Amino acid sequence: MSRSKVIVTIAPTGGMAHKSQNPHLPTQPDEIACDVYDCYNAGASVVAIHARRPDDGATCNPSIYREINRRIRERCDIVINNSTGGGVHGDMVGQTGSGNWEILWEERLKGLDAGAEMCTLDATTIIASFGGRELLMNTSPQRAQMLAAEMKRRGIKPEWEVFSPTHIVQDVAALTAAGFDEEPFFINLVMGAHRGFQNAMPYTPRALQSMVDLLPAGSLFCVSGIGPAQLPAAMNALLLGGHVRVGLEDNLYYGPGELANNVQLTERVVRLVREMGFEPATPEEARKLMGLPRDSRNLPEFSVANVR
Repeated sequence: MSRSKVIVTIAPTGGMAHKSQNPHLPTQPDEIACDVYDCYNAGASVVAIHARRPDDGATCNPSIYREINRRIRERCDIVINNSTGGGVHGDMVGQTGSGNWEILWEERLKGLDAGAEMCTLDATTIIASFGGRELLMNTSPQRAQMLAAEMKRRGIKPEWEVFSPTHIVQDVAALTAAGFDEEPFFINLVMGAHRGFQNAMPYTPRALQSMVDLLPAGSLFCVSGIGPAQLPAAMNALLLGGHVRVGLEDNLYYGPGELANNVQLTERVVRLVREMGFEPATPEEARKLMGLPRDSRNLPEFSVANVR
């Protein structure tokens, strides 16, 4: 009897932490590519990539993304997912005329232009609090539609990234029903980010169950457990029929006071996936599960002229 396949996503870098917090954090293209290759060999089938500038500041610069993607693809066939969320420093933040801080929309859009087969789609408007700043991440309904339409036009599969039930029942449900994505919808439930993101959900088994219950029909899901929630959230995801994600983007520690590296986190979750009676999917199997490569035909009508 064959064992069910589980997609293991590795998120090696993110757009928040610095090497000063964990020296194992890969931030430059070759560091990221080497880490991803080792995690692929350990059983990861998808990589969620954030790019960094040479000074480690967060960026969605497509040239840097392309360099990371090229170096990874030279090594292995892992599914590449580039972020359009970006990060909370570097190129990604700026002040408005009123003096308020924002995660810059124009910079986020650049994440679409590096040739990735997937991109994160944060159909979310939230306030992120980092480094003494409150940062508005404004993804209005029209902006969310624009991201979805531009991904479809390019043949990019969205990874819908949600932080609360409303993100599922409003944004994801409306855009998938309107035809901006096709089944299966791949949805990343971010749990435990409530200390830094206003209106994000803490991780508890009951909170995760409530989020899963709201998913549109035809959805696959994985769970990003932040910090100490990473491991229990991954095991809980398996029990609910979902997929798993680990990596230093979400969790810098292997255990209390013990800094992790990405390979350790991947090896542990793969071992536990197998102990739970499942088998990690290969990249080829992950693509079949998620419906890759994506068909860019039959795009719903949508004008981007007034989206700012």
